[in-house]
Amino acid sequence: MTHSHTTISALLQEHGLSPSRALGQNFVTDPNTVRRIARLADVGPNDFVLEIGPGLGSLTLALVETGATVEAIEVDRYLLPALRSVVDAHGVTVHHADALTANYDEILHGRPTTVVANLPYNVATPLVLHLLETVPCIERMLVMVQREAAERFCAVPRTPQYGAVSVKVAHWATARIVGSVPASVFVPRPNVESSLVDIRRVQDLDEF
Repeated sequence: MTHSHTTISALLQEHGLSPSRALGQNFVTDPNTVRRIARLADVGPNDFVLEIGPGLGSLTLALVETGATVEAIEVDRYLLPALRSVVDAHGVTVHHADALTANYDEILHGRPTTVVANLPYNVATPLVLHLLETVPCIERMLVMVQREAAERFCAVPRTPQYGAVSVKVAHWATARIVGSVPASVFVPRPNVESSLVDIRRVQDLDEF
């Protein structure tokens, strides 16, 4: 059910689209990669998943295959018709919103949520911190980000990558790198390597 490189190219051509450099769009085209991400997300029929930045729905379809309830936030209005042509039949609700300013009360309704996202470099850090600080019903995140950002999320004291971002993430959550994603599985191919980061909210912060 997942996309291939050929499917992505055909969708782009059919809808007269090209990846937006301004939005940092890189679409995953390898079915094995999106299934691995869905597996690492560790979700199933009783879970609610919010995918941020679904693009053309490659990862969305892999998440649907897990049996989880899936909704998505997409900022690019030009992508919406192509995305909906892929995911509507699978019961996926797509919200047109900027993840940094979206009304999560209206989208999530307080449901325990796992976020799965392929995040461009310029959005990854502010968005992860924003969600940790302001949306407590998001219990877990599995995010694909540039390797350097991943290392900062997970860094421990007295390591070169440790800094303010590491401190903020550690206040709210535990974070660990659970995999890498080669540039070759994206269209267009980025100039950086990506990592998968598992972020789990620390419960009962009042105890600290």
